[in-house]
Amino acid sequence: MNSSCLNPLNVSQVEWELRVKLAQCYHLIDFFGWTETIFNHISARLPGDEHYYLVNPFGLNYTEITPENLLKVDLAGNKVTPSEYDANPAGFALHSAVHGARDDIRCLIHTHTTPVSAIAQKQHGFKNDNFYGAQLYGRVAYHTFEGITLFEDEKQRMIQSLGNQHILVLHNHGVAVGESSIEKAFFLLWTVQRAAEIQCLADSMQGADVLLEDPIKQKCADLTQMLINDSGFADKFFKAMVRKMHEKAKAAGGASISNICQPAHSSNPSI
Repeated sequence: MNSSCLNPLNVSQVEWELRVKLAQCYHLIDFFGWTETIFNHISARLPGDEHYYLVNPFGLNYTEITPENLLKVDLAGNKVTPSEYDANPAGFALHSAVHGARDDIRCLIHTHTTPVSAIAQKQHGFKNDNFYGAQLYGRVAYHTFEGITLFEDEKQRMIQSLGNQHILVLHNHGVAVGESSIEKAFFLLWTVQRAAEIQCLADSMQGADVLLEDPIKQKCADLTQMLINDSGFADKFFKAMVRKMHEKAKAAGGASISNICQPAHSSNPSI
């Protein structure tokens, strides 16, 4: 048995399971090539009333992140437990704004992939006419770019832009997706990424697009939301991607975070 299964931090089992999942999510983001070197964040809220979160140590590559070195921070991005690593409060500002306003969002993922950033630069944003784009119909919010760093006075405007949506395209910047669990947030991000990739490729090709009728797009969006609301679906997808990541790493003779053992059934389905 991998020694990491023994919870070396002596934290609660719920926190340890969350740490394992979040570390795996960071490695998945790297596995799919969605990282922006050491930048961006994936945050996960810990259960309880303290509003504490787990986030990556600033300066580490996503492949260097482990359950043990994830930072526990407060809503301002300040460390609440000792660590040799530092947080990046400026980079966490987006996450603190969303988490502070939306209790239903337990995990927030922010990326700057080339296709997503290209869509964010377009005035029309997502067109919703490809298979994945249709699943986002009526589910995407947009926020006007106000600068590289999110300052305090912008937070409320950004939250107003987000409204009750779970996808926020930051114009001229990137995207943030949030959901009630790490697994659901990852699946939603995957859908956003695929929609952006296909739209960018289609826009580069000659010829007119085949446009979808709004009722068809709405049907696609409703079905996808139903799948996301089904925890079992997102869980299966996440675990399958972790297995794929591990298989690829094993075939290449390397190690993988997915080799860290994980309880078959979480003691807290909300994490």
